[in-house]
Amino acid sequence: MASSSGASSGSEGDDLQQVMDQRKRKRMLSNRESARRSRMRKQKHVDDLMAQVCQLTNENNQIHTTMNITLQHYMNIEAENSVLRAQMAELSHRIESLKGIINYINSTTGLFESTDQQGTQTHDDNSFMNPWSSNLYVNHPIMASVDMFM
Repeated sequence: MASSSGASSGSEGDDLQQVMDQRKRKRMLSNRESARRSRMRKQKHVDDLMAQVCQLTNENNQIHTTMNITLQHYMNIEAENSVLRAQMAELSHRIESLKGIINYINSTTGLFESTDQQGTQTHDDNSFMNPWSSNLYVNHPIMASVDMFM
């Protein structure tokens, strides 16, 4: 009997060793599968990041293109505004010169002045625009010289 109980305990030890080996193999397979899934997740994450880099690069290029076009429009408008400012200054200067000529003519000839009903002379703004409606001196010649404009 002693030998049979020793044999059974050896068999139990072998069975226990087999169970332990089976658990170890199962754990190793589980770990391998987990590592494989981890590598796949990591590769998917890298692929997603690469796709995001491509998308952001494209958006960045579009923004640069739009910015360059907008900058060109701005520069064109700024140049046009400079031309318009210069033209406005020139026209303002001409208007002031014309006002000076009119004031000179008024002071020397009284051409743009009219007499009101009481007999006093007043400045008639409408007489220049509508010469037939005012009391202009029709028989007087218009005298102009280069010296008058300087």
